[in-house]
This record gives sequence, C-alpha cells and structure tokens, in this order.
Amino acid sequence: MTKIVAVVACPTGIAHTHLAAEALQEVAARKGIQIAVERQTSQGVMNTVTPEQIADADVVLIAADIHVDPARFGGKHILTTTTREAILNTSQVLDDTLGLIAEEVPSMSDQVVKDTNATQNLRIVAITACPTGIAHTFMAAEALKKTATSLGHEISVETQGSVGSKTPLSDEDIAAADLVIIAADTYVDDSRFKGKKVYKTGVGDAVKRAQAVIEEAQAHGEVLGGGAAGGSSYEENIAAAKAAKKSQLSGAYKHLLTGVSYMLPLVVAGGLMIALSFVFGIEAFEQEGTLAAALMSIGGGAAFALMVPILAGFIAFSIADRPGLAPGLIGGMLAVNLGAGFLGGIVAGFLGGYAAKWVRDYIHLPGHLDGLKPVLVIPLLSSLVVGLLMIYVIGAPVAAIMSALTEFLQGMGTQNAVLLGILLGGMMAVDMGGPVNKAAYTFAVGLLTSETYAPMAAVMAAGMTPPLGLAIATFIAKNRFTADERQAGKAAAVLGLSFITEGAIPFAAKDPLRVIPSIIVGSAVAGGLSMFFGCQLLAPHGGIFVLAIPNAVVHVGMYAVAIAIGTAVTTAMLVALKKPVEVEALPA
Repeated sequence: MTKIVAVVACPTGIAHTHLAAEALQEVAARKGIQIAVERQTSQGVMNTVTPEQIADADVVLIAADIHVDPARFGGKHILTTTTREAILNTSQVLDDTLGLIAEEVPSMSDQVVKDTNATQNLRIVAITACPTGIAHTFMAAEALKKTATSLGHEISVETQGSVGSKTPLSDEDIAAADLVIIAADTYVDDSRFKGKKVYKTGVGDAVKRAQAVIEEAQAHGEVLGGGAAGGSSYEENIAAAKAAKKSQLSGAYKHLLTGVSYMLPLVVAGGLMIALSFVFGIEAFEQEGTLAAALMSIGGGAAFALMVPILAGFIAFSIADRPGLAPGLIGGMLAVNLGAGFLGGIVAGFLGGYAAKWVRDYIHLPGHLDGLKPVLVIPLLSSLVVGLLMIYVIGAPVAAIMSALTEFLQGMGTQNAVLLGILLGGMMAVDMGGPVNKAAYTFAVGLLTSETYAPMAAVMAAGMTPPLGLAIATFIAKNRFTADERQAGKAAAVLGLSFITEGAIPFAAKDPLRVIPSIIVGSAVAGGLSMFFGCQLLAPHGGIFVLAIPNAVVHVGMYAVAIAIGTAVTTAMLVALKKPVEVEALPA
C-alpha cells in the first residue's frame, strides 16, 4: 500500500486547514492510500508526523498557504499545493502526488539550490502608516515600491493614511506573499498576516533606508504566531533580541501617536470651525441663534469636547485592542470633567489600556462563560479601575499641573515666550515628522483645549519654513542643487505652504550635515519671532490657507513676517553651506 505523509496549513489555521485534512483522508481511504496528515493550526500542531512515518513514506504532500519548512523531508519527493486545491480537487492532488514516485529522488543539495533560487525574487506586501497619515505614509510607500522593484521583487503596498486605507491588500496578495513589511508609527492590525513572515519597523526607516529595511526583513522577519521564519543562528538570535528590546522601548511612543492620529481630525475640524465663527467677530458667537454661535457650538462644544476622550480611548485601543476602548474613553471623559486636560487624557489612556490588557490576559473564566469577557468583564473591571483612580488619585494632581502649566504659558514674559518659541521651532525641524517633531506638535495641540494659542502659532510657523526655505534655495542657487533636487523644490514649496514639514526630508537625507542645521536655525527663528510678536493660532493645521480666515490668526501680518524671516534664514544658510554641484557635460 502506498504511503503518503501530508502537511496542511493556512494563515488562520482554522477552517481551510481542517477541511483540507479531512478531504485528503477521505479520498485517500477510497483510493486505498495510507496517509498521515499533520495539521498546523493557530492553536499549535495537531497529529504531528513522526520521523518514523516520514522515513516509511513513499512521497510527501504539502498543502499550505503559508511557508512550511521542508527540511525534515530531505530525500523524499515533495508535491506542494494550496489548501484550496486540496479541498476542491482532492483526487487530482493525490494523483499528482503519486505521480512523483516514479521520478528520480532529488538530492538535498538540489533541493537547497532550488529553494535558494526561489527566494531571490520575493513577493512582498507592505503597510505604511504615520500618525497624521499625510506625508510619511506615502513617501515610505513610494520608497519601498521603488527599491523593491529595483531589487527584482514584486511588491504591493497598502497606505493607511488620514482618509483610510488606500490600495488595500487583497486576500490573494497576502496568501501569495513571501514577506510582510509593516512600516508604521501607529497601531496596525496584523492579525490577517498570521503565519506569514512579518517584519516591523518605523515609517521613517522605510523613507530613509528602504533597501536596508527590505534586507533586514528578509534576514530577521518572524512568522507571526510562531518562531523565526528562518534559521536560529547565534547572530539571528542576538538581532531578534535587540529588535524585541527596541520594540518594547518604542511601545509607549507608538501608543501615544496612535491616540494623536485619531484625535487630529477632531482638532483640525473643531479648530477651523472655531476660526470660522470668528469671521463674524471675536464675540459674535455669544449671540444665541446666530451662525457664529452654531459654528462655535460645533467646533468648541462638540469637536473639542471629544478631543481628550478620543485621545485616551485610542491610546488604550493601541495597547489592548478593542477591549481598551471603553476604559480609555471613560477615563478621557473623566479627565475633561476633572480639568486634567490632555495630560489627564494621556494618563487615562495608558491606565485604561494596560488595565484592560491585564484583565484580558490574567482573568480566566470557564469555557462556557468566556464569551462574557469582551462585553462584560473586561469593560466593567477596567473602567472601574480607571474611573476610581482618576477620581480619587490621579485627577486632582494632574489638573493642578495642567492649571499651573496653562497659567505659566499665558502669563510668561517676552523672554520666556521667545525661548519657548525657539525650542518648539527647533524641535519641529530636527527630525521633520519624527518623534521630536510630533512631541512639539502634540504639546501645542493639547494646549488648544485650555485656550492657549501662542505655541500652536509658533509650531506651525516653524513647520512651514524648512520646505519653503529649501524650495527658494533651489530657485535662487540652482548651481548648488541637482536637476532632480530643483524639480523636487517645486513640490517642497507646495508642501511648505500646506504645513507639511516632511517636504524637506529628501534634501536632508541626501545632505544632512548642511541641510539639517540650516532648517533647525530657520525654524527656531520663525518660532521665536512668532512668540515675540504675540501671534496666536486658533486652528491646528492648514498652513498659509488659514491666514485667509479673518481672526483665525492674531497679528496675522506679523505672523507672515515671522514665517518669511525664518524661511529667509534657512535659505541663506543653505546657500552659504552647500557647495556647487558638479555639472554633467551635455552630449554634443
């Protein structure tokens, strides 16, 4: 009697795995074939085939939609197919498997050569996401596409931007993928990649060093829900440990930025509504029944009221997934009611997330009651913990800190204001959309809820000057930039006017020692001057277009001057520091 050893596996390890196994066993029995089927599921391996069964088998069948290591089947004929084929065309799959028996058995070296050649050109799927979902998201996607194509790989990239997922990955893309790259600074649901080789990194890495990211993904990616996909050499174990440590260190930052990314649409919409209400006069909203009052009610009464709860809720969501939403939102609302502001919201978000995660992981119920955990036990216990801590322990001290900070910022003298503006301005340019930039922006946005508007003005002015300064430099000092850089300068001008600091990244990546100091100084000057002139910005985004809204910017003329001077400083330093580029000889 012919003997077959089979392995079946699918990404989720549930339906297709068991259906394929049962179909193979049933049809093999009818054909008089003895078959041993190993099922690789999300809960572990079932019916593991033994070395004795493998040694006794005539042929091996692997029906899988994920990578299955064939090393233990060395010296055996191996037919590989998908679980779908094993379910729908079971008889044909078994016949094809039996057909291999008459062929010459390949040597192990032949198999290795075949495997090695097969891995040269990979099918890659990737996700890019950043907190604002504007520049970094799409720049990372473009960098990965361009680099992967140049290396001979096929790649599909899903961009999770501020308006949702663009070019979403299909089930077929994921099933066929050899490698998954997640380049994100916010929470990305990776459950659909279970069983795939996954590598996670920051979106900035994908922008600046796309080739290195792809190579690191090949070497150090890990099978989601399992161990490392490749070997487990000493060097690989060290790299994996370092990656795990780095992931832990950046976890809190990622959770915070996830909350900020979900909060931003409320802040922008609310801020612009408030700014539009001032078109009719600074105090026009006080007259009930007017359009100004309605706009203020929408922006200040609704959008801004939701800002802190959403921040807290999605920090908790990033930590504990859906179970974290309820305690996070409740804790955020309590922070608002207790006067703890955005600082209280951040604390409540982390409390809610980790409380929900602890309840989910460490409180166990009998099997028939386990369904109550996500809808009753987790939200009840975690919300109770967060609520009581906010009311009796955390709320009052954080509210006092927030009140003191607000009073200090609103009452500080010119010298301190200028120093704060210089600090925030420099932070906006130092990494152009990275952690330091986002810290400055988040600080300014958080102060909007306490009606402190000057830092927001300094931050936006400082964020506009890097790409604007570079754009002007490419125009007035053409001999210091390549043709590609001069072309990129046009796009940088548009990005700068729109308050998208990331427009400066391509220039900084190419010549960091000259570009980064220039844009930091220019941004610091713009931020300091904005505070010196007493400028205030009621909307958290919009760039130059916000300046057209009456009363949206206090001292709008001087604000434009601050931006212009900061841009001029950046341009002057670039012209002074950058050397003329070598001009390629034109063909005769």
